[in-house]
Amino acid sequence: MMNRLFFLLIISVLSVQLYGQDISENDEIEDIKGDQNDFRSFLREGNRQYNADKVEDAERSYRRALSIDDRSDMAAFNLGSALYRQERFEDAVREFEKVASATTDKMEKAKAYHNLGNSYLQQQKLKESIEAYKQALRNNPNDLDTKYNLSFALKMLQQQEQKQDKSQEDNEIDEILEEAKKLVAQRKYQEAYTFMKENEKKYPRLLQYADFTNRILDIIKLNQ
Repeated sequence: MMNRLFFLLIISVLSVQLYGQDISENDEIEDIKGDQNDFRSFLREGNRQYNADKVEDAERSYRRALSIDDRSDMAAFNLGSALYRQERFEDAVREFEKVASATTDKMEKAKAYHNLGNSYLQQQKLKESIEAYKQALRNNPNDLDTKYNLSFALKMLQQQEQKQDKSQEDNEIDEILEEAKKLVAQRKYQEAYTFMKENEKKYPRLLQYADFTNRILDIIKLNQ
């Protein structure tokens, strides 16, 4: 049985809910190389601790289970979930990556990629999170939670890129103003005026400095 948890993520000024795939409590445990009873006991104890919000204790139990069977996708997935709940997102990434790479079950692979996407998103690694969500949907195209998270990540990436573009434009506008001021200091008023007017076509935001440009024009007229 997979319980749904809602993970609160705050990025920039937006507050949204990320939908996460919770721990696996499947009673069917594959053949393992160690003591099966101990493995089962550690795994179930970890699940009880996890559901009681004792995630540090759950982490220890899952690690004990993995010490008996390091091939268990279930234990690795649940360990990743416990690490995620502790906000140890880089560590969670490693566990979910292991499961996503190792399991042949498409639904389990989708869940691992989904939570991998969440772990990347919490670190604001937007491109990595988007790719993980896409991988999840390739394995489970009908997962609405993954579609929601992918849509959010894409929106955040778009906003990030727009912010970067605006920052670059701000730098370019600053450089244009500095160059115009140098021309004015050299009394090359006509060149400065022409330079500002030409760049206004490319950067409409330069119009906010229209007073500066108009003062240059006034000087040109006085000198005629």
